[in-house]
Amino acid sequence: MRLAIFGGTFDPIHNAHLTIARKAADNLQLDRILFVPAAHPPHKAGVTHAPYDHRLKMVELACQGEPRFEASRLEESTVRSYSIDTIEKVRSRMAREDELFFIIGADAFAEIRTWHRWEDVARAVCFIVVSRPGHVYEVPDGVRLERLDTIGLPVSSSDVRRALAANEYTAVVPERVLKYIFEHGLYGATVD
Repeated sequence: MRLAIFGGTFDPIHNAHLTIARKAADNLQLDRILFVPAAHPPHKAGVTHAPYDHRLKMVELACQGEPRFEASRLEESTVRSYSIDTIEKVRSRMAREDELFFIIGADAFAEIRTWHRWEDVARAVCFIVVSRPGHVYEVPDGVRLERLDTIGLPVSSSDVRRALAANEYTAVVPERVLKYIFEHGLYGATVD
């Protein structure tokens, strides 16, 4: 089996996340992609806008109808979780011959040397680095890496939040997720 971990705050998850996952699955023949919302992301301390339970539910809704996608509660915790902890949990459930990948944006990969136990992370996975305009990165020696080009996907979760707060309808969020956001009044979104 070829499995990829796609971690993030997913605040909220949007269509670009799903396009990246589909492209990674297709290009690299991945059997499964595990979306892992971070409850307490170490590099974004205190900056999530929606509580973890809402972000997890939005990921679950976005994964509906995508047989290769699965939402995971692996980082559901009251304490900060690190990527290596998640990787070790996933790896412990896999067969020895299975391959493990880790989807990461070029901006985050550029900071990989600052991660907790980054060398262990690098030994445990093959990174799928998603290109982002204006972000360059060095590949440390011994790091296994696949590049994923995403030209034309400039959407960010912060752009989505701004649009929702301004009551601007946005087609960059899956319809089920958009409905959930409005039903729960997330990101300042209100129904007119």
